[in-house]
Amino acid sequence: MKTHKRLWDDFISVKNFDLAAKKAVKSKKTRKAVQRFLNNRAELLEKLRQDIICGRYKTSPYKTFIIREPKQRIIYNLPLYPDHILHHALINILGPIWRKMFIRDSYACIPTKGLHAASQRTMELVRKNKYVLQCDIRKFYPSIDHQIMMDIVAKKIHDRRILRLLNEVVWSVGGARNLPIGNLTSQWLGNVYMNELDHFVKEELRWHDYIRYCDDFCLYGNDKKELKEKLEIIKDFLDKRLRLVLSRGAIHQTRLGITFIGYRHFATHKKLRKWTAKKIKIRLKNIIEHNDFTAHAVGQIAAAYGWAKWSCSFNYRQQICKMADKKSRRMGSFIRKRLMGKK
Repeated sequence: MKTHKRLWDDFISVKNFDLAAKKAVKSKKTRKAVQRFLNNRAELLEKLRQDIICGRYKTSPYKTFIIREPKQRIIYNLPLYPDHILHHALINILGPIWRKMFIRDSYACIPTKGLHAASQRTMELVRKNKYVLQCDIRKFYPSIDHQIMMDIVAKKIHDRRILRLLNEVVWSVGGARNLPIGNLTSQWLGNVYMNELDHFVKEELRWHDYIRYCDDFCLYGNDKKELKEKLEIIKDFLDKRLRLVLSRGAIHQTRLGITFIGYRHFATHKKLRKWTAKKIKIRLKNIIEHNDFTAHAVGQIAAAYGWAKWSCSFNYRQQICKMADKKSRRMGSFIRKRLMGKK
């Protein structure tokens, strides 16, 4: 395995932190905290670099809040400066290294891949297989073991100063477990953690019809008994190697449709998952009822269209447009233009 020892100079360079700052403020320039940073950008970036060089950097206190959709989670929030900028600076250097480690069928949080590429691959696997073993991890991010995480990272990254910074980021939330949801580094490190399972399935089990999106993963096949055997082996691997537990491990017939990443996939088409469709409808109904024509509403409708356009959802979208027409002609035109993809 190729290892990387001399990363520090590229990481701590002015060029890298300038790029990190550009990424961190992208699409956020109207926020007051971002404006304060931009007013003193050069001085603050240099101070951050010097704090890191001298070993003075410490993660800022987390602010937390709870979301309850699609399930209850604690979200951890850090300030733009210094933390988000540091995280982007780390990922600028480590991201390209880690991407080379990932298998083709890992899709979450990877540039050029993502949800729709995963959905397209799912359609291919549904067409060629009779069964699917669907699994996901119970409380994935809160269950990630810090020491196991750093041991995995240290197999590839041998730069001691980079590892010290990663230790600070990984252990910043306290305790022996938990990667804080909300950090850019957590998205990447979660992928690195589950990459161990990916290679085990592909190389040890020699199972090629496999796909993973974050902590949700599927094994496709035509032999139900064999899939049951693989499930027990995977449970054992997760327990002993990664100290993770499955919240679900069920085998389904692909002809009945496979619910994965917000869609229900069939051999010939896909539909919005019922929960996804319900959530979109609630949000758009709220826009209609409040006569909301703001930029926020435009963004909500655009997001809904982004989900719906990849599925068989014409009648569903028409139904929402009719709701808008009943409110007013202006609202009907506002919704229809954006939700039906009309120019």
